[in-house]
Amino acid sequence: MNHDSGQCPICGGSKTDGVITFTADLQETLVVVRGVPATVCALCGNEWLNDETAAVLEQIVEDARKKSCLVEVAQFSALVQSTAASPLHAA
Repeated sequence: MNHDSGQCPICGGSKTDGVITFTADLQETLVVVRGVPATVCALCGNEWLNDETAAVLEQIVEDARKKSCLVEVAQFSALVQSTAASPLHAA
């Protein structure tokens, strides 16, 4: 990582590649995903996700909603690896 991704439109700080913890509170379910790749402002901490990462997170949240669990905690890299190995997602 450590690749410069430009200037933050919020505060003018430096945007760099980083890793965040994503949370979604669905009222009946709390979803926490650790190790999510993101672009992060070094000054204000604002975060941006690319489209592929956002799509994976949307699927994680939808799966957690269907399970009706109280709390879902996951590691992003483990989910991406298991998705890539799935026959439905094979190239």
